Amino acid sequence: MKFTLSWLKDHLDTTASVDEIAEALTDLGLEVEEITNPLDKLGNFTLGKVISAEQHPDADRLRVCMVETDEGEKQIVCGAPNAREGIVVVIAKPGDYVPGIDTTLSVGKIRGVESHGMMCSEREMELSEEHDGIIELPSGEVGERFIDWLAVNDPAKVDPVIEIAITPNRPDALGVRGIARDLAARGLGTLKPEKEVEIAGEFPCPINVTIDEDTRDGCYVFAGRLIRGVENGPSPQWLQDRLRAIGLRPISKLVDVTNFFTFDQNRPLHVFDAAKVQGDLRIRRAVDGEKLVALDEKEYTLSDGQIVIADDQGVESIAGIMGGLETGCTMETTDVFLEAAVWNHVQVAYTGRALKINSDARYRNERGIDPAFNMPAVELATQMIMELCGGEPSEVVVAGEVPDMSRAYKLDPARVISLVGMDIPESEQRQTLTKLGFRLEGNMAHVPSWRPDVMGEADLVEEVARIASLTKLKGIPMRRTQVGVPKPVLSLHQRREQAARRVCASLGYNECVTYSFIDRASAALFGGGTDATMLDNPISSEMSHMRPDLLPGLLQAAARNQARGFHDLALFEVGPAFHGGEPEEQRSQVSGLLVGRTGAKDVHGGSRAVDLYDAKADAEAVLAAIGAPAKVQILRDGPAWWHPGRHGKICLGPKKVLGIFGEIHPKVLKAMDVKGPAVGFTIWPDEVPASRKQNATRAALEASDLQAVERDFAFVVDAHVEAQALVNAAMGADKTLIENVRVFDEFIGGSLGADKKSLALTVRIQPRAKTLTEKEIEAVGGKIVEKVSKATGGVLRG
Repeated sequence: MKFTLSWLKDHLDTTASVDEIAEALTDLGLEVEEITNPLDKLGNFTLGKVISAEQHPDADRLRVCMVETDEGEKQIVCGAPNAREGIVVVIAKPGDYVPGIDTTLSVGKIRGVESHGMMCSEREMELSEEHDGIIELPSGEVGERFIDWLAVNDPAKVDPVIEIAITPNRPDALGVRGIARDLAARGLGTLKPEKEVEIAGEFPCPINVTIDEDTRDGCYVFAGRLIRGVENGPSPQWLQDRLRAIGLRPISKLVDVTNFFTFDQNRPLHVFDAAKVQGDLRIRRAVDGEKLVALDEKEYTLSDGQIVIADDQGVESIAGIMGGLETGCTMETTDVFLEAAVWNHVQVAYTGRALKINSDARYRNERGIDPAFNMPAVELATQMIMELCGGEPSEVVVAGEVPDMSRAYKLDPARVISLVGMDIPESEQRQTLTKLGFRLEGNMAHVPSWRPDVMGEADLVEEVARIASLTKLKGIPMRRTQVGVPKPVLSLHQRREQAARRVCASLGYNECVTYSFIDRASAALFGGGTDATMLDNPISSEMSHMRPDLLPGLLQAAARNQARGFHDLALFEVGPAFHGGEPEEQRSQVSGLLVGRTGAKDVHGGSRAVDLYDAKADAEAVLAAIGAPAKVQILRDGPAWWHPGRHGKICLGPKKVLGIFGEIHPKVLKAMDVKGPAVGFTIWPDEVPASRKQNATRAALEASDLQAVERDFAFVVDAHVEAQALVNAAMGADKTLIENVRVFDEFIGGSLGADKKSLALTVRIQPRAKTLTEKEIEAVGGKIVEKVSKATGGVLRG
């Protein structure tokens, strides 16, 4: 929305500067995007007087002029037909920038004759489109700044233009009067009284108007009148200046009047050449396939249901959007039919989008105009047309009724404090709403017809706070409800998720946030894809089921990255996975995925393919960060999407699974188009038992001054026996003294036979109270042999 300062002052009696107005508008919610001040680009131009004008020796259309300037006499070559002795002109000197031709002048030669500057036309100074000759001023002193002369003699030429951004909820600010009303409420001036005009009709209107019954929900009211005997032509200079200032091209008096009211009062109007209207006007629904050549000279094909204005000949205008070229006014128009209507804004929006027409009328009608201003708009526009063009007005014809927009809401002064936090006296609140056009009766505020956005009590509070200025809002600390150290805000679950994120990021993983929905095929690879997790109304076929695990989302992200040339990846995600459709049928997970090589993670800068031990180390780091016990068991028999021989479950006993790590099954990688190797892990934070001291960061250090003892044992066991069984049995021999058990060798074949193998263990025995004797150490060793033999059937290897 653009307007000039003088235009604003037609509605607002103010002495505020442009900067003060701009600051207030932005604070009121009408953000100023740009201020264009002609003074900024015309400041270097000065006045001069032509002393002589001689014919150029080598050009019939050029004159060599001697011009008196503030720097003495200058020779200027000029091709304007009105360049002659004795006139006062506007001079641009060498070094001056001329905006109309986008050129910085320099001393030059024109047909062999030096020229020290130029005498400017209005178009060269971007004052108008006039370029038939140079500017001739009726007065002025040599050396006087041109902008100073304009400020006294033609202030419209140096009128600042303000452009503001309008949010969709403020259609009233699409007119200069609405903007002036806001500024007056803020206190930057006084809103001038609205003009009240009533033009008596001198004869019955020969053009009647009707609205079809099935169109009454799209056109609420249509009013118009004939003005005969008008004399169309160019608009007066003041009107042309205003329209040009806001970027519109003046066309003619009749058309310019409608454009003026569009921006002045947010009231789109239309004028028909009455001589070209065949019969009466009818507002109806378009028939599919009807065509209209609009005022933009483009042909539009209409569809069923779109609202049009038609006469006996056919469609003459697209309702609320654009008129037709056939009945448009020209310089030869003598009888004009003026129209003002209130349309259904949703219907206008649908039609405008379908036809791809962007017009000032559509922009305003689809956001909402003041329905109560319909008849006053007809009267005011009639008055202006008669002042500019003459003519005799007919009586006004009206079809339909002005819609009832009246509504009122309770004004509760205390709500400004509760909703906004500003303490504004009740008297000031009532005064603000009154200045904005609200009618107050007791504690009820009646909303003005031009404010369709005010739909409740909270909107009244917003208006009061907006005018008072939210910059005055001061931060007030919230009242504390308890004394001392407050209880922790985050739950144990939240703290664990936070710790897991921090550790994964520190290990070099990039966090992903994937959709909770995946396709059935991907879900089935990870134990899902059942009817229990199927969505009733999926976004697409690729998002038909709730994810049973986080890994499919990470694998899909890896596939997309590999398709774009990124093959070495470290991704993780923290979020829920779903095994049913009920709220309780979900579990929080922490999942990580490593694909490709370890170049980015290896501290020594080496590069190798990732393996399951990378995933195991990272899974253990996450578990340690969220408080899991250090002593866990690694078991087999994980889900089918893990490689059967290259994965492990991290457990506290056979039924308490904390997490799982390993290689992703090759068939899963192939199905999800991921090029391996790929390893990963999944942790279930809620499965980690809660520690008695949740706030402790780590357990107390238990160090011993006594020398530890290590003993090696080799057991012959059946080939199917797992090494973990031996480790668990050895650890259970004496939990007080045995600190650690690890496997360091496996031997298969040879003299043992095909169904046997040898597993060698190192047992670390840590004395607690005193140094152990050889007999005590042998006793511990005997218990180890006994426990392993009983648990696995193994015997010491001879």
